[in-house]
Amino acid sequence: MSWAEIESETELRELLGEVMPRAAFKERARLHQRDREWLAASPFCLIATSSADGTCDVSPKGDPAGFVHVIDDTTIAIPDRPGNRRADGFLNILKNPHVGLIFLIPGRNETLRINGRARLVREAPFFDEMIVKHHRPHLALVVEIEQIFFHCAKAFMRSALWKPDQWQPDVLPSHATLVKEVQAVEETLEQLEAYYGETYAKKLY
Repeated sequence: MSWAEIESETELRELLGEVMPRAAFKERARLHQRDREWLAASPFCLIATSSADGTCDVSPKGDPAGFVHVIDDTTIAIPDRPGNRRADGFLNILKNPHVGLIFLIPGRNETLRINGRARLVREAPFFDEMIVKHHRPHLALVVEIEQIFFHCAKAFMRSALWKPDQWQPDVLPSHATLVKEVQAVEETLEQLEAYYGETYAKKLY
């Protein structure tokens, strides 16, 4: 069976229909008080970036709820924490500042979406307000907001993401096993299990 590919906006609109009025006009360019409250309650976000050649990356960021620092109605800052140092998203931003963010609140099916232009900052007075467990970030992502809106709940409802009775965390083997099977690593499985075990949580900050 041959594929039927969509190649134009006209074809796409013929298939999907026109945008619903409420969805078409829900974008804002400045933070509403409710947006600030959402950010204060969110412990997790996803950051989408793209390099100059179109190579994409999506990176998760998480901290205690309220980790995002609101600078003003059009600017937010997200602290960086110790990681694997690949810095794929940060390298993209150096070439292309456009970013897309999704902020989640566990148990809520809606999300807050922010699109804007980002820059990397290595020092600023507000870093003192982003200290967690005595760790002051050495880097922050500052985003100038261009679009902000609440996204509907349907994807979370369809996936039953927050329903524990639908969770299957053991459907795949341990992360250490996955790393050993899909990557060329020198460590033994036992060494990897130890690395990703109880001591892993001690490396968060």
